[in-house]
Amino acid sequence: MKRIEIAVGIIINSERNIFITQRQKGSHLADFWEFPGGKVETALGESPQQALHRELNEEVGISVARSELLTTLEYDYPDRQLKLHFFMVDDWQGEPKGCEGQLSRWVNISQLDVDQFPEANRPIIALLKRQAAQAE
Repeated sequence: MKRIEIAVGIIINSERNIFITQRQKGSHLADFWEFPGGKVETALGESPQQALHRELNEEVGISVARSELLTTLEYDYPDRQLKLHFFMVDDWQGEPKGCEGQLSRWVNISQLDVDQFPEANRPIIALLKRQAAQAE
């Protein structure tokens, strides 16, 4: 099974709220909430950061002005293997919204509920909560 590379944007505003979207019916892990992003087109020579910019523009309608790689992790589901590149996005143009009909909302880091996210996102939520607690 080929490992799928995914670029993920953790869009965070000055109030420490994070923009999340809900996976649509019929998709892998439908109804779970997620940090927006999508597949890296490695066959086209796309880098994870290029994919992040493209995917966030298509999916939530923003142009990324600044992003920084937080971490990369690999996660294996029974039906697919993922390599996830998580980027902190703290500067952008436009107002994030669900451009593909998906539900979306802002949520404070402290209110992120791991049970509402795919398993692969759970270590990132724990990391974000630890970082937020240390910053207080």
